[in-house]
Amino acid sequence: MVYKVIGIMSGSSLDGLDIVYVELNENGGNWSFENVIGRCYGYDAAWMEKLKNAVTLNAFDYQLLHAEYGHYIGRMVNAFIDENQLHYKVAFIASHGHTTFHVPKKMTAQLGDGAAIAAETHLPVVSDLRALDVAFGGQGAPVVPIGEKLLFKDHYMFLNIGGIANISINTPEGYIAFDVCPANRVLNMLAAKMSKEYDAGGAVAASGNINTNLLQKLNALDYYQQPYPKSLANSFGTDEVYPLIRSFGITHPDELRTYTEHIVMQIKNALETAGAYTLNNQNATLLVTGGGAFNTFLIERLKEVLQLAGIEVVVPEDAIVNYKEALIMALMGVLRWRQEYTVLASVTGAERDSIGGAVWIGQEA
Repeated sequence: MVYKVIGIMSGSSLDGLDIVYVELNENGGNWSFENVIGRCYGYDAAWMEKLKNAVTLNAFDYQLLHAEYGHYIGRMVNAFIDENQLHYKVAFIASHGHTTFHVPKKMTAQLGDGAAIAAETHLPVVSDLRALDVAFGGQGAPVVPIGEKLLFKDHYMFLNIGGIANISINTPEGYIAFDVCPANRVLNMLAAKMSKEYDAGGAVAASGNINTNLLQKLNALDYYQQPYPKSLANSFGTDEVYPLIRSFGITHPDELRTYTEHIVMQIKNALETAGAYTLNNQNATLLVTGGGAFNTFLIERLKEVLQLAGIEVVVPEDAIVNYKEALIMALMGVLRWRQEYTVLASVTGAERDSIGGAVWIGQEA
C-alpha cells in the first residue's frame, strides 16, 4: 500500500517551516519511502516574533494565534503543492505544528490549528500528534522513534540536533529515547548577539576557548541528573541556560565554544547512560540529523569524543538531515490514519502505546 503524504514540522530553533512530500510504502509490515521532496520556508521577522513571544500571550490572543498560524501553514502547503506540481497527488497532511507549552505528563501545546490547515488546503489533516501520550501520563517526547524503528532499520542509534538535541537507541529490551539538552536554539541566541542568524559551520565557536567554570555550571544543571524518560520545554534553554551563559560576561566566541562543548559532553553522557557503549554492535553507528548536523565544528568534536567509545558518527544525505522529522511526521499521520500505534510508551513513560492525532476532514463529502 502506497501513501502519498505531506509532513510538516516547525522546530524550536525557529529556522522555518519544514514541508515534505513523501511516498510511504507498506508491504507485509515493512515500511519504505521514496520520492522525497522537501523545502524549508524561513520565517520572516513578523512570524519569528509571533512564535517567539507566543508563550507570553493571554489565552484569548494565544487561541487567535493558533488559528492564524494554522491558516499560514495551510497557505504555505498550497504554495508547496503549486511549486512541485503535486495537485491531486496528496492524500492527506500530517502537521506537528510549533511547540509552545510542554509540561510532561500534564499537557503539551503546538501552535497550528489543524482545522485551519484543512480549511485552507481542502485536504484531510492529522494534527496534535503528542497530546494523547501526555494524557496517558507520558512525556509526549520524543515521538520520532516510531519512524526510526520503521524507516531506518540499518541504524540502532539516532541523534537529532535541532533546537533541542535528542537521542534514540534501539536496545534488545526496546527503544530508549529522551531529550538531551538545548542545542541550536541557544547557539542561535548567542550568535544573534553578533548580529548573526547562526554560527555557520561553528566557525566562531572554533575560534573561542572553553570557560571551565561555565562548563561546570552548565553540566551541573538539575535536568542532566534526572533519569529518563524525560523531555525538555523550550523555556529550559531560553530562560535557564541562556541567562546562565550570559551572566559570565565572557566573549561571544568563548560562549559559543563552551556551549558547543557542553552539547558534546551531554550527548556523550546520554549515550553512556542509555547503555549505548555496552551494546557491542559491530555496526555501532550514530545517525545524526537536524540543522546541527551542518555545524562542522560540533560534528568534528562529537566524532573525536565518540570514536573513543567505538561509535561512528554518520551524517546522511542532506534531504534526510533536513527533513527527517517532517518525514516521520508524515509516517505518524499514516499510522494514525490506519489506526496503528504512533507513540511508543517505552520511550515516553506513558501507561501504554497510543494512537495519537486529531483528524480534520477538509474535503467535501
